[in-house]
Amino acid sequence: MNPTYTAVATSSGRDARAVTADGQLDVQLALPKELGGTGDGLNPEQLLAAGWAACFSTVLDRIGQTQNLDAKDVAVTAEISLVPATGRFTLAAVLRIELPDHLQGEPGRKLIEAAHTVCPYSTATHGNIPVELIVE
Repeated sequence: MNPTYTAVATSSGRDARAVTADGQLDVQLALPKELGGTGDGLNPEQLLAAGWAACFSTVLDRIGQTQNLDAKDVAVTAEISLVPATGRFTLAAVLRIELPDHLQGEPGRKLIEAAHTVCPYSTATHGNIPVELIVE
């Protein structure tokens, strides 16, 4: 493997800090209230949602550029859910994509499908968790 970039972060749990090696991210983590925690910090699901939304919207823009489609103003909202399973939790995701008027219909649908096959977060989770794409 010859990576182009590697992000490095360290944490000691859900009620701890998460810090990147370069110091650009240094956040307090906390269990959500729904899991019995205080909710006084970020949680891994929020971090995953933020990363996936940013990555997916970037991929939409890049693919749009190759097709002469302006996708800079496309907003992506990622929802990451913890779903109880027997003795554990699994993840589920919803990606809500807000398309401007000029990308409504077929051009936007094709752009979203292409992005979902290219986005590293989408390919990493493909077949592992349910992912719903919703165009708004």
